[in-house]
Amino acid sequence: MDLDLPPEIVALQEVCRDFAAKEIAPHAMRWSEEETFPTPVFGRLAELGLMGMLVPEEYGGTDAGMVAYVAVMEELGAADQSVAAAWNAHSTIASLPLVAFGTERQKQRWLRPLATGERLGAFGLTEPAAGSDAAGITTRAERSDGGWLINGTKMFISNAGTDISLGVTILAVTGTDGDGRRRYGTFFVPDGTEGYTKGRRLKKLGWHALDTRELVFTDCWVPDDHLIGAEGDGLRQFLSVLDKGRISVAALALSLAGAALRLAVEHAGTRRQFGRPLTGFQAVSHKIADIATEYEAARGLVYRAAWLADRGRPHATEAAMAKLFASEVANRAASQSLQIHGGYGYIRESEISRFYADAKILEIGEGTNEIQRNVIARALAR
Repeated sequence: MDLDLPPEIVALQEVCRDFAAKEIAPHAMRWSEEETFPTPVFGRLAELGLMGMLVPEEYGGTDAGMVAYVAVMEELGAADQSVAAAWNAHSTIASLPLVAFGTERQKQRWLRPLATGERLGAFGLTEPAAGSDAAGITTRAERSDGGWLINGTKMFISNAGTDISLGVTILAVTGTDGDGRRRYGTFFVPDGTEGYTKGRRLKKLGWHALDTRELVFTDCWVPDDHLIGAEGDGLRQFLSVLDKGRISVAALALSLAGAALRLAVEHAGTRRQFGRPLTGFQAVSHKIADIATEYEAARGLVYRAAWLADRGRPHATEAAMAKLFASEVANRAASQSLQIHGGYGYIRESEISRFYADAKILEIGEGTNEIQRNVIARALAR
């Protein structure tokens, strides 16, 4: 059993670590405080070939695979969760539907500029009254004049409102079957389409540098060739790419846990109380030991799910387990690391305060942890 990363992935990870240390970490606090989306960073990520890691080479990507993707995420997310979250949404749920179900023309037209990093992608599923219940969306697309007329609202959508956004891929109800069951379609709506408007940027607990908005579609007409895949298959298509999305969020959580561990060790080694460093107190050293142990356990789950995905083997349950455990580890790690920092951790100038605020969404996004437990339980019951 070889648990080492291949040399080429180790080399890529080192490049990304150096990039993150120079181009992301020094500016992350300012981006967060100013709630600024750092557009130039994504241009530099594109120069490194990182904006299309899961896209085939013929469409401008590198097709590096999920293990390499997780390795890169460990470095980007440890520097700044907002940048990593934007990169994640772009690389997975915004791009993978086109990879899996797009026509050749759609791939050349939309996937290529996403994969090369020329533009940024977004996916719109969640609505004001539908989140975990994906089948309960109310946005509708009706056939009209050789295309589709879309009406509805999407909520909590990231990457759609930046100055490099290409457009948004959305899921909409397209009708009902003879037995009354709903049919769904996946559509790409480019920026500038009449009837497609973006609400104000939402102010979130964390991920402050990530652009997240409400999207409104009012008699928004798109041509027939903006339908991705077969009409009626939209929900199935979305669910089929969701597993890799869950692995990616698990990797994002893993990166946060690793950052929390690093910060805890650094602070405990330099902060002195009662004449000795905090590492000299068993209560503190045990917290660090717990963070480190859970981080390694989460790392094993995340990389195994990614390894299975790269080999084309079933990985839905493993992806859910990785996302569930890693996100909860990230929250515990951030909380314990902040506790070790004491008052210094509670002020917003501290790195750990930013990671602490960023951690909670990891238990909510890409399927809440309650949903992950349902997925796992159903798989075990089978």
